[in-house]
Amino acid sequence: MPGTLYLVATPIGNLEDITLRALRVLREAHLIACEDTRQTGKLLAHFGIAKPMVSYHEHNEAARTAELIAKLESDATVALVSDAGTPLVSDPGYRLVTAAIGAGIVVIPIPGASAVLSALSGAGLPTDAFRFCGFLPAKQGQRKKALEALRSEDCTLVFYEAPHRILDTLSDVSAVYGERPVAVARELTKLHEEFLRGTADEVRARLAARPSVKGEIVLLVGKGAAVASDTPIEDAVRELERKGVPRMDAIKQVARERGLSKRDVYSKVTG
Repeated sequence: MPGTLYLVATPIGNLEDITLRALRVLREAHLIACEDTRQTGKLLAHFGIAKPMVSYHEHNEAARTAELIAKLESDATVALVSDAGTPLVSDPGYRLVTAAIGAGIVVIPIPGASAVLSALSGAGLPTDAFRFCGFLPAKQGQRKKALEALRSEDCTLVFYEAPHRILDTLSDVSAVYGERPVAVARELTKLHEEFLRGTADEVRARLAARPSVKGEIVLLVGKGAAVASDTPIEDAVRELERKGVPRMDAIKQVARERGLSKRDVYSKVTG
């Protein structure tokens, strides 16, 4: 009989944010697969859990998956954890889960802490629909292109971002999304947890005034406010052109005002 693969959520900061079920599974597992054995070792030591651990991260995921599947097929119980939060959410594990499902192994998620949901619940932005987009590209050109591609999404956008890039990213958010409300959730569940709310320019100014920006960051961007208009898109663009606005700038402005993607407006004008 094959064993069971458990996906165990662990705290994102405060060690009290772990469930009783998660602790039981970690105590009963034959093996714990983790991103960093040192990081997980601290968590296990805090709760008095002594279990064999094996590293499982983006650099050894392919080879380690085969090893773990072999153990699972030999009736082992394996718990997969990331350094913090819910496994597979911008963390390794997808390859292992799909391989386990393909091999007929039972996969059981153990829910718990999630930076995405914690940030979303405290940001003060609409929660009826949201899209988690992971990390934005590090290079500005690619980052702005990614933001442009998401412009037409009618939901709150959620990103992870590195502290050394957050100022540049907020500048790009302002350039692409204008006055949309944003929130920066920093150091969630930790001693210096905070939420910064406002427009991208306002939040950026507050962060830029600090000597440095540190900690883990979740960036949220609210929905765009589409402007209702009876004027056809083509006419709206031509009217701006008659006022001296270059065509591409006119297309961008109309797209922003109507909550559309630049590509959609461009196709209407040139189609």
